[in-house]
Amino acid sequence: MIYGRQMRSTIAEDGGLTVTLHDTAIDEPANDEIIVRIEATPINPSDLSAMIGPADLSTLNLTVEEGRPQLSAKVPAAPLKGLRGRLGLPLPVGNEGAGTVVATGPEATALLGKRVGMMGGGMYADYRKIRAPEVLEIPDHASTADGASMFINPLTALGLIETAKAEGHRAIVQTAAASNLGQMMQKICHSDGIALINIVRSKEQESLLRDIGAEYVLNSSDPDFIDQLTDLLDATSATAVFDAIGGGTQGSDILQAMEQAAVRHMPAYNRYGSDVFRHLFLTGVLDTAPVTLRRMDLGNDWSVTSWLLFHFLRKAGPETERRLRQRVVDELTTTFASHYSRTVGLADALEPELIQAVQRKSTGEKVLIDPTAG
Repeated sequence: MIYGRQMRSTIAEDGGLTVTLHDTAIDEPANDEIIVRIEATPINPSDLSAMIGPADLSTLNLTVEEGRPQLSAKVPAAPLKGLRGRLGLPLPVGNEGAGTVVATGPEATALLGKRVGMMGGGMYADYRKIRAPEVLEIPDHASTADGASMFINPLTALGLIETAKAEGHRAIVQTAAASNLGQMMQKICHSDGIALINIVRSKEQESLLRDIGAEYVLNSSDPDFIDQLTDLLDATSATAVFDAIGGGTQGSDILQAMEQAAVRHMPAYNRYGSDVFRHLFLTGVLDTAPVTLRRMDLGNDWSVTSWLLFHFLRKAGPETERRLRQRVVDELTTTFASHYSRTVGLADALEPELIQAVQRKSTGEKVLIDPTAG
C-alpha cells in the first residue's frame, strides 16, 4: 500500500466550491498496472476548468483545515444549473503528468524505475496507478518536465492537423497562435509543408512566432487586420479555422474574410455566395462570451464544430493514436517542447493568486506542479 495526497474539487448544491488535498491509499498494482510517483504535471486550461469550474474568482479564499490547505469559492447560480451531474462529487484534477515508476504488477516489471508520461485524470497527486500500455517512456535526452506535457497539447496539435487533412483543407488559420499549442502548430505545419496563418494580439507575440520560422503572422490589433487577412486567405486558399478564443466575433470575422477571398474568383455574382466550403473549429474557450456569427455575411457553404481531443482520439482509432504518440516521443524536445514560467508544489497550486494568474491565460504563463516540492 502506498499513501499520498490527491487534489479533488467538489461543488455543493448551494454552489460552494471546495478544492482539497485528500489522503489516499493506493493498492499494490496488479498484472499490467504500475504506480508512478508524480514529479511534474502542468496546469492546462482544461485542468483549471475541472479544478474551479465557473467559480467567481473574486470569491477565492484559502484556509487551513485540519492541517491541510483548502481552497473555497462560490459558483454563481446561472452556470450552476449546467453542473448537476458533478454536484457533490469529489472530482480528481489533472489531465496529464510524468514521474518515476515505483511499483509494478508482474506483467510490467520492465518499467520499474523508468520515467514515464501519462494521461488519464487524477494527476494532481503524489502517486497515480495506471495501466502500463497507457504510458509513454520519456526519452533519455528529455527531462521529466518535458514528459509532463507530452499528451494534451502535442496530441491536440497533431489531431487538428489530421482533421484538416482529412477534410482536404490546403491551408489553415489559427487564433491565439503564440500559445504553447499555437507554437507547436506552427512547427508541425512548417515541417509538413502546410500553409498556416497565425493570428496574435501584440507585437511581442508577432516576434515570438517569426523567431520560430512563421511566415504568416497577423496582429488582430492592426487597423487593417481584416484587409491583411483577406489578402492572405486569397494567397493561401486557407479554408479551415482553429479558434482557441471561442467567444465573441473573431471566428465569424475570419469566416467572412474567407468568403470575401473566395468571391474574388467568382465569374459572376451569386446571391448565395461562393461554393468554397469553410470550416470553423472551436478548440478553446479563452473568451467565455457567447460565440457570435453574422450569418448574412458568411455565404452559405460553411460549418462550425466544437473540437475536443478525446472525441478525436476515439474516432481516429488506436492505430492513429499510436502513430501520433510516437511522433510526440520522437520530437518531444523540438516540435513539442513546452516552456514553463514557474514550478510550484501541490499545496502551492491552491493559492488564489496563482489561480488568478493562470486564469488570465497570458502568453508565456504556463505553470508546472511538482508534488515532491510540497
